[in-house]
Formats: sequence, C-alpha cells, structure tokens
Amino acid sequence: MPARQPGISDKRRAFFELHRSGCFVIPNPWDVGSARYLQSLGFKALATTSSGFAWSQGRPDGGITREMALSHLREIVAATDVPVSADFQNGFGREARDVADSVRLAVESGVAGLSIEDSTGEAAKPLYDVDTAVARVRAARDAIDKSGGDVLLVGRAECFLVGRPDLEETLARLKAYAQAGADCLFAPGIRSSDQIAAIVAGAAGKPVNLLVGFPSELSVTQIAALGVRRISVGGALARAAWGGFMRSARMIADQGRFDALGDSTPTHQQVDSLFG
Repeated sequence: MPARQPGISDKRRAFFELHRSGCFVIPNPWDVGSARYLQSLGFKALATTSSGFAWSQGRPDGGITREMALSHLREIVAATDVPVSADFQNGFGREARDVADSVRLAVESGVAGLSIEDSTGEAAKPLYDVDTAVARVRAARDAIDKSGGDVLLVGRAECFLVGRPDLEETLARLKAYAQAGADCLFAPGIRSSDQIAAIVAGAAGKPVNLLVGFPSELSVTQIAALGVRRISVGGALARAAWGGFMRSARMIADQGRFDALGDSTPTHQQVDSLFG
C-alpha cells in the first residue's frame, strides 16, 4: 500500500517544527523541475525565489504580477511533498488592506510560510516608514490568523539590500515586526559573522533566516553556531543555472564551439531519470 502523501496541514506543522531548534537549509527552486530535484536531495523544506521565477518568465525581479506569483505557488506546492515558503515580495500592495488580501490568497495556495518585505520599489524612498511597515506586517498576521493561523510569517527588513546598511535600523525594524506578529525574522544582505550574531541576539527570541546568495566562506555548521535557524539562497541557484546556460550559448554564438557542453553537463538520461 503506497505511503500517504502529506497534506497541507501536515506540511505546515512540519514547517513550524523545523523552526523550533537547530538549523536547516531551505533552498530556492524556480520551477517544478528544480523543486522536485531539491526535494530528492533530502531538503526538508523549500522556498520560492521571486527573482528566479521572474527570470524563468523572461521578466526582471519584481516584474511578475500577483496572479503569476499565486499560480507559481500553487504549482510548486502541488508538485512537492515538503513545506513550501513563499517569497511573497512586498505583498503586492501598498496599503495594509491590500497586503491582507494578497496574503489571504497566498494562504489558499497551500504554502506553509510566506515573507513580507518592507521595501517600496521606489529609488527615492526605498523603504516604507516603520509605522506603515508594521501595519503591513500586522495586516499579514491578521489575514493568516483569520485563515487558521497555521502559516508561518516572516518579517523582512530590506535595509541592506536598498543601500541603507544600518544595523541598528535593521534591528529596530525586525523587533517591530516581531511585535507585530512575525514568527521568523530576515535581514537579507547581512554578511559578516558580527552582523549575523547581532541580528540573532536582537531577534527577540524569534528564529532568524540568513540569505547566502553569494560566495560565502561560512559553512552551514559555522552559520548554525552563530544561532541562525534557517539558511536560504534566494536566486543564487537560478543564477548558477543561468550561468551555465549563458556560457554554453555564448560560446556557440561567438566561437561556433560546443566545448562548454562538456564534462560538467549531465547527460539526457541523467536528467530524464530525475522525473521518471
């Protein structure tokens, strides 16, 4: 008799449990194939990547619509047996009520977690003021609670990504998001051990996500020793895939050579067997 496939509630309970102790890697697929491959490697949870998905659709990061994002979430959730957390950008709306509506729809997709950013996408004013950002996190929290409360909410402080690498401001924002109902805290862009340790220490006891989306000298073991609860890679895996594709295609176009389709490229049979 085949094993019972985990349901949405099972995945959500498992996701919360992963955040209670230890440290785990939550890699970021950009389509069904990459999601299934990552699952096959034994990762306990996956997180979508807004940039990786946007590039797969021929759009820049931030260039997808809410409906595109929701369709993508439904597709990844249906294709995998592990919890999926949504990179839900800034909630696809400026006002708190718009964020709440978007979050409600994301919860209906079956995700086990989702993150809300405090970035505006505007160069002149890259971050929402703290009061507005807090209201947006609180709206997301309320929407989750009204749906049953079993989806993990991640509060993101985007300071380091938008040219405001101020650790004190980042910590103040994260603490405010924790008080507004965020279950997990995330400050993408921090890199050094000192920065990581400061975020963990100031996280009000909440689990912290670390983005390793660039070459890093820190290993999973070292990151875990700093108190980080989970590690994501954002669009880095998608960039790695694009890198191999771009090198190979450019060599064909510029030199008429096929050397890049060489030893590091898996065979047709090896890739096909992943999905047999």
